[in-house]
Amino acid sequence: MTQQDRRRIAAGLAGALSYAEIARRLDRPTSTISREVGRNGGPGGYQPQQAQQATGRRARRGTPAPPRAAGPPGGATGEEIIEMAVGSGMPRMTARVHVDLLLSEHGRRTAAELTRRLKVSPASVSVATNYLVQHGYVRRERDPQRRRDIYVIDDEAWYHSIVISSRQTLAAVRASMAAAEAFGIDSPVGRRLARGGTFLERVVLDMTESADRWRALLK
Repeated sequence: MTQQDRRRIAAGLAGALSYAEIARRLDRPTSTISREVGRNGGPGGYQPQQAQQATGRRARRGTPAPPRAAGPPGGATGEEIIEMAVGSGMPRMTARVHVDLLLSEHGRRTAAELTRRLKVSPASVSVATNYLVQHGYVRRERDPQRRRDIYVIDDEAWYHSIVISSRQTLAAVRASMAAAEAFGIDSPVGRRLARGGTFLERVVLDMTESADRWRALLK
């Protein structure tokens, strides 16, 4: 990787681009970018000149890069899943926690384990797990013997997340229809709100029916 490549990586990070987008612009694998950034200061501390010098020193020594903070869970595959989740609107830290649980052998970890594995603060893990529980991606279990919470992602997590999302959308539908009546169904605003609400309601009901029909595939 050239120094110019590293400058472009730094510019991409400064512009809040994802690893996948930076990799696309450099015509490199996403895993190459994540490793480059991870071994040279991370997203918040990456400096192209220092990265270039560090690479030269490692080449002269013939030794691998020193260990740094944990990279993306699951390596390049995990990074791709994280980027897709972030692209769909999930906060990045929440996506990292979700992927770490998703790719764990037994689908369960304590908050302390997530904090240690991802090398982040307990507060960050708390915010992320609360989001995941509220949206049905994971469930929280209590270990009465050790007085700690365990976060579990089971085979039906996708079903529960769809059901919860559908309920939230239907609440928005009801609000839209109520607003349409308030403006008047025959008014331009009322018609717009009513049509949008009707469309969302039909789509959500179809999605819920489909989730119920195919739920058995998760068992």
